[in-house]
Amino acid sequence: MSGFDDRKKGQEGKFAHDQEMEFKVMVRRNKLLGGWAAELLGKTGSDAEAYAKEVIISDMEEKGDEDVFRKVRGDLDAANVEMSDHRIRRQMEELLAVARGQIAAGE
Repeated sequence: MSGFDDRKKGQEGKFAHDQEMEFKVMVRRNKLLGGWAAELLGKTGSDAEAYAKEVIISDMEEKGDEDVFRKVRGDLDAANVEMSDHRIRRQMEELLAVARGQIAAGE
């Protein structure tokens, strides 16, 4: 029975690690997205950093990416920045790949 328990613990540990890594990837993606959107909104320095934090926090509203998308879409619309939904979603996908690479590299 000990071998089974060890294997179960190992799988539970791997699952927890994978979940933690995915969380870190999403936070990093949202930070990068916030930086991208901040630039479009004309924000720099501490204002850009604060905006990126707002984007990170917006992801806590509901499961999935729609809350983040709505945040960025709404802010771009409010500032009259022309940007298609497709381009925002594509940027989210591209930055997800960047974030995965950064986290995997230990950045």
